[in-house]
Amino acid sequence: MKFFVDTADTAAIRELNELGMVDGVTTNPSLIMKSGRDILEVTKEICEIVAGPVSAEVVASDAEDMIREGKHLAKIASNIAVKVPLTWDGLKACKALSSEGHMVNVTLCFTAAQALLAAKAGATFISPFIGRMDDINLDGMQLIEDIRTIYDNYGYTTQILAASIRSVNHITDAARIGADVITAPPSVIKAMASHVLTDKGLEQFNADWAKTGQKIL
Repeated sequence: MKFFVDTADTAAIRELNELGMVDGVTTNPSLIMKSGRDILEVTKEICEIVAGPVSAEVVASDAEDMIREGKHLAKIASNIAVKVPLTWDGLKACKALSSEGHMVNVTLCFTAAQALLAAKAGATFISPFIGRMDDINLDGMQLIEDIRTIYDNYGYTTQILAASIRSVNHITDAARIGADVITAPPSVIKAMASHVLTDKGLEQFNADWAKTGQKIL
């Protein structure tokens, strides 16, 4: 499974990238706003940090303007994936951009039918939003499973990018089902290393070691 980090915080991206924990990055208008930086400037820096796809989102609502914005964003770096919403105009933009060789991430997916349309439009990635489905008492993981089944049935190469990840369980469940990629905030990725029994065991080891009075160095 590939790990994308969902942030525009370049310091956090660098830290995870140095550990080999970053296969790509996803951003959106909210994350750009949180960074407080110019979208073109911060996106260019992110593209220089990571070798994998960096999703940069259009903000237009009609296909023609999405295509124009997407082409502009794609000029930032060769690893840009243009992010478009899963609307009819977004699908038109996806088809146009992917036909010209651009990577496209179709976002805000909430049904398997939407995911099927995105694959047929040539999407590189489809981003089902797990957490937001859970928020309204729908099963986000069932959506991942349904998309996986449909794509495998027909040999679609669009990668399932599980998004709106809120917990470590979301990541492990998505991996078990067969999502190709997850995108999560840095804090959630780091939380994968934590477990109460690990902490408890380390505490005991340290206490016992102290009793020996020894030093390694």
